[in-house]
Amino acid sequence: MADQSTIDDPKAPLLPLQKPPHNSNYSFKSILNKNNICILLGPLSCLLIFFFVDLGPGRQSSRNMLAVLAWVFLWWLTGAVPMAVTSMAPLFLFPLFGLAKADEVAKSYMDDIIALVLGSFILALAVEHYNIHRRLALNITSFFCGDPVNPPLLLLGICSTSAFVSMWMHNTPAAVMMIPVATGILQRFPTGEDVHPDVRKFCKAVILGVIYAVAVGGMSTLTGTGVNLILVGMWENYFPQEKPISFSSWFLFGFPLALLIFFALWAILCLFYCSKGSAKVLSSYLDKEHLKRELESLGPMAFAEKMVLAVFGALVFLWMTRRITNDVPGWGALFHGRVGDGTVSVMMATLLFVIPNKKNEGEKLMDWNKCKKFHWNIVLLLGAGFAIADGVRTSGLTDVLSENLKFLQAAPYLAMAPLACLVSGTVTEFTTNNATTTLVVPLLIELAQSMKVHPLLLMIPGAIGAQFAFLLPTSTPSNIVGFTTGHIEIKDMIKTGIPLKIAGTAALALLMPTLGALVFETSKKV
Repeated sequence: MADQSTIDDPKAPLLPLQKPPHNSNYSFKSILNKNNICILLGPLSCLLIFFFVDLGPGRQSSRNMLAVLAWVFLWWLTGAVPMAVTSMAPLFLFPLFGLAKADEVAKSYMDDIIALVLGSFILALAVEHYNIHRRLALNITSFFCGDPVNPPLLLLGICSTSAFVSMWMHNTPAAVMMIPVATGILQRFPTGEDVHPDVRKFCKAVILGVIYAVAVGGMSTLTGTGVNLILVGMWENYFPQEKPISFSSWFLFGFPLALLIFFALWAILCLFYCSKGSAKVLSSYLDKEHLKRELESLGPMAFAEKMVLAVFGALVFLWMTRRITNDVPGWGALFHGRVGDGTVSVMMATLLFVIPNKKNEGEKLMDWNKCKKFHWNIVLLLGAGFAIADGVRTSGLTDVLSENLKFLQAAPYLAMAPLACLVSGTVTEFTTNNATTTLVVPLLIELAQSMKVHPLLLMIPGAIGAQFAFLLPTSTPSNIVGFTTGHIEIKDMIKTGIPLKIAGTAALALLMPTLGALVFETSKKV
C-alpha cells in the first residue's frame, strides 16, 4: 500500500502494487465451506442423473426433467442459493435440457393466479402500512381478555385473529404481522429461570397458536397460501376443459375444513398449556385496561384506514360473487368468462394508487415506495411451481414417479384422502410447502387417472397435506418466525404438531368425500 506522501504528491513515482500474502489453507477452506458444497450439489446431481440414470427406452425427456428437479429441489432444500434465484432456474434449465421453449416457460411466471397474488400482496402492504392489523389485533384481544383473565378465551382471541389475517394474505407476512402483536402481549410477563411454569407454558401456547393458526387460516381461501394457488393453477393446466376452481367454490370447502382444524388446534393448546390455576397467575400481569389504553393511543380511524378497509372489503365481495353456482353464475358471466380473480385483485390494488389518503396534498393511499417490501420471492416461487408442474407432465415423468404410489390403488375409497394427505404431509416436513405441492400433486393426478377416480379426490388432500408442516421450524417460514422468539423449542412443536396433524387428516377424511364431493362435483367423470 502506498504511503501518505505518495498519495499527496501526484508527481511521485508509482509504487508497484503489493500482492496480499497467499494463504493456501484459507483458500482451500473457503472452497470447501458448506454453502459452496451445497451450491455444487445442485448441478452435480443434475449431471449424474443426466449421464448415468436410465429410465427406459423413449424416456429421455423424463430423465432430463428428473435431472432438473434434482438441481432445483436441492437448492431449495439447502438454501444454498436464495429461493427467488433458484425459482428462476427453470427459465434457463428447461430450454437447455430440451424440455420446453423459453417463451413457454416464461408464460408460467405470469398468469391470472400470479396476478391474484400481485394484487393481494399490495393490499396486504397497505393494511400493514396503516397499522390496520395492529388495530384489529388489539380490538379482538381486548374483547377476549376478561377480568380476571381467562387463558383459553384469550388464546382463542389471539389464534382467531391470526387465522383471520392469514385468510387474506400469505402465511409468512401474516406471521410476520402477528408475532410482534403476540410478543407485545407476552412482554407483560416476567422472564428468567424463576418464571412461574404456568406463565412459561402460556407463552409457548401463544407462539404456537399464532404460527399454526396462520397455517390453518391460510387453508380457507385461495389467497391464504401459495399452495392453494399452485393447486388451482395445476387444475387449470391439466384440465382446461373442466370448470375452474374459483375463490368462492374453494371457500365453501376450505373454510369449514379450516374451522374444524382450528378448533382442534385450540383444544390441543388448552389441553397441553392452560392449567387450571393459570388464570390467577396471568391476571396479575395482563391487565385489560392496559390493552384498552394501547388501543386508544392509536386514535380514531383515519380516512386512509377506512378507505383501505373499504377497498379490501370490496375485493373480498367481488371474489366471492364472481362465480357462485351453476344456477347463479355471478357477475363474472357479464364478461363471458374473460374476467378472473387476478383481474379483480389487480384492479382493486390499482385503486390504492388513485384514491387520496387525505394526509398530505397529492398523496395517495399507496405509492410504489411503499411496495419495496413486496414478496417477489413468493411470486417467483409460484411461477417456478407452475413451470415445474408443466415440465413434469409434458416430459412423462409423472408416469415414472407415480409407479411408486401405486400402493394407493389398493386403498378403499374413503381412505384415499387421508393416505394422499399423509404422503404429502410427510414430505412437507423436509422441504417447503410449495415445493411439496409442485412435486406430489402431479403424481397424484396421474395416479387418480390410472385409478379412474376424480383427480381432485387426491389433488386436494395432497395440497392440504402439504400445509400440515407442524413438526419442524424449517418446514415453513412462518414456523421460523415463531421459533426465533425463543419461547418455543422443537420438542414443543412435535408435542403439539403430531396431534394437530392427526386432527387435520381426520377432518379432511371426513369432509373430502362429503362436502368436497358436493362442492367440486367429484362424482363426475373427467
